[in-house]
Amino acid sequence: MAAAPGTSPTIVEYFEGEDFYRCGYCKNETGSRSNGMWAHSMTVQDYQDLIDRGWRRSGKYVYKPVMNQTCCPQYTIRCRPLHFQPSKSHKKVLKKMFKFLSKGEFSKGNNDEEPMDSQMDDAALDDFALKSKLDMQSDCRLLSEDYNSVIESEVKEKEENLEAKETKELNQSHAKKEKLGAGEPSGSIKVVPSAPKPGKGADLSKPPCRKAKDIRKERKKQKLILKSQTDKIEGFQVQHEPQLLPSEKPKLNQPKSIEDFILETLPEDAAHRLEVRVVRSSPPSSQFKATFQESYQVYKRYQMVIHKDPPDKPTVSQFTRFLCSSPLEAENPPNGPDCGYGSFHQQYWLDGKIIAVGVIDVLPYCVSSVYLYYDPDYSFLSLGVYSALREIAFTRQLHEKTSQLSYYYMGFYIHSCPKMRYKGQYRPSDLLCPETYIWVPIEQCLPALESSKYCRFNQDTKAVDEEQIKELDRLRVLYKRTIMPYNIYKKRQKGPSDEAIVQQYADLVGQTCSERMLLFRS
Repeated sequence: MAAAPGTSPTIVEYFEGEDFYRCGYCKNETGSRSNGMWAHSMTVQDYQDLIDRGWRRSGKYVYKPVMNQTCCPQYTIRCRPLHFQPSKSHKKVLKKMFKFLSKGEFSKGNNDEEPMDSQMDDAALDDFALKSKLDMQSDCRLLSEDYNSVIESEVKEKEENLEAKETKELNQSHAKKEKLGAGEPSGSIKVVPSAPKPGKGADLSKPPCRKAKDIRKERKKQKLILKSQTDKIEGFQVQHEPQLLPSEKPKLNQPKSIEDFILETLPEDAAHRLEVRVVRSSPPSSQFKATFQESYQVYKRYQMVIHKDPPDKPTVSQFTRFLCSSPLEAENPPNGPDCGYGSFHQQYWLDGKIIAVGVIDVLPYCVSSVYLYYDPDYSFLSLGVYSALREIAFTRQLHEKTSQLSYYYMGFYIHSCPKMRYKGQYRPSDLLCPETYIWVPIEQCLPALESSKYCRFNQDTKAVDEEQIKELDRLRVLYKRTIMPYNIYKKRQKGPSDEAIVQQYADLVGQTCSERMLLFRS
């Protein structure tokens, strides 16, 4: 997928491997190590290729753990939503939500039974705080003013065009309800008669319940009798119902899909109403701007209650840098998903107020989960698990129009940190080999991870990274407002260490990205 016409190229500043710092997972003061770069702008295709090499973003900072050195190796994990079936514990969370919406019933007491109440990397925020100095450094040595002004004017123009388009679409489709991720309340209009209230006994107007197995046996018996009688009476060839092919036969006892649970019809007198809205966060849409303060207040409460932050720590600027700012360029190709590509907030509205927000990126081949925060008053709904299931369903919905978009990336799987193993419960899923960057089913990886924190998952010992740098001279550099290949830039470089840094960057991003992205050098 090439960048959309008019899209700014990816421009990054690379920072060579930093010193060890405090790990947000095992709390080792000098255990964590990663490489990073500041992304001034980035195309969705470049970011897709980077996360397929183990990178991940926090705001505009894009980082890659040094896997064979860090105390808690972080393996990129992706789920395959097209083959996903909710587990028993996932169904429990979905049923709990339905029960709460339909009857207002909930039990705060058994929340501990749920697997990992939150689906995001909580430690990502700790790591990002350590990198916040890069925000300052980067602002001090931004690209040339001339180049920046061009980018800013493009962004401003895109924002205005996007807002105009959104306003038009909003007016056109105000009455239209979308299926899963972008605006439909969890229940549709059809009314289902409510079950008898507890203690009222059976409904005497209906026949007593019978086992489905017995009903099927009886129906089969009646059909055989009827067929036999019909053949005798007619005395000539009887046109029986055509036999269905195996693929056409209705499947009995087919397990319920996520959509069956999410779209289950609420009673007319439902106690609550849940609506999920997808709003573009970068560049900020009009809906995003209108709900910014309410969304921030939910984040602030989440950080103070769940992470014990002091009231002055979750500031608006920190919230904006970490969860609203994104280097990803908004793209809306005609063959892409209806929402377009880029960065979004998936807002969960309960009875007209925001109770949770999932921060996501929609990329050419996947929906990538960035973070989740929620109102602690609703912890009993296991919103971490529920939002992950909604995001899987959202991916399936986007796949219907954009067939190549068929994966759900959950960030990092950290086997050495027991509380971070819950991501492996979303099956089928794959882990990324940290040496050859191929995907391996998680079941094949777990035995090796039990014996060693760091593993190469690719069993082929001769296999290598297909994107390893073959021609460093073709790497693209942005130097003194001029785009040039590395072989031209290196004639003007200062200092002997420069080539080593550029080589390290190229090895980490791979040949294709090194030729497409612009490496800013001051």
